Amino acid sequence: MILCSVSVAVIFLVIFIVSVRKGQFEDDESPAVRILLDSEIKEETETDNSKNTEKQIKNTEEISE
Repeated sequence: MILCSVSVAVIFLVIFIVSVRKGQFEDDESPAVRILLDSEIKEETETDNSKNTEKQIKNTEEISE
């Protein structure tokens, strides 16, 4: 049992070292910030679309009168 648990620990250690050398853990802040920025961009786009829709409705009402 001890040999099995030590070998599993060594395997996880090797995998961790390889992933650190490849740069897996270097940038841990930008994914969280990217999520926030994506939602702001979508909200701005939706707001712009709703403004355009309101303008079109007003133009349609003016033409019909």
